[in-house]
Amino acid sequence: MKNMTKVMMAATLAVGTLAAGCQTTNLPAPVNQPITADVLQAHNWQLVDAKRSNGDKVTQLFFDPAKPLTLSFMNDNGRDYVAFMNTCNNMGAGYSVANGEVEIKNGISTMMACPEPQASFDTAALATVKGEYSLSKNANNVPILTIKNDDQVAYFKAVAK
Repeated sequence: MKNMTKVMMAATLAVGTLAAGCQTTNLPAPVNQPITADVLQAHNWQLVDAKRSNGDKVTQLFFDPAKPLTLSFMNDNGRDYVAFMNTCNNMGAGYSVANGEVEIKNGISTMMACPEPQASFDTAALATVKGEYSLSKNANNVPILTIKNDDQVAYFKAVAK
């Protein structure tokens, strides 16, 4: 009888847990949003994660957690460009958005002789912004910019300008 009581209590607990779990599955799935210059320019985009195609972290981008790679998309007199913040050299590039596709044009940079690991950070930063862009929101409703290319995938969260 004791064993039967334990089995019944366990079954009741399991059913209750399943019912409670079903109530939380009504959360909306992440939805991709169209990318426009206005959407990119509405926020700065702070790097939160970057992994190589083999799953390894792109360590060159995370040598100083206090100064993550941050992208600032802007328009100056009709010219769209992106500035890279927290790099050793001053870096930027022109860009365009057509049909939701972002094209990064020739990057420009000052030519300071940066020591390691800053030099590797700058090189990795430029490689990170070239690829396929997509935009979604995380569980906290924060916009997330994803940039994926053949070598890596990087995730940037929206932060206030």
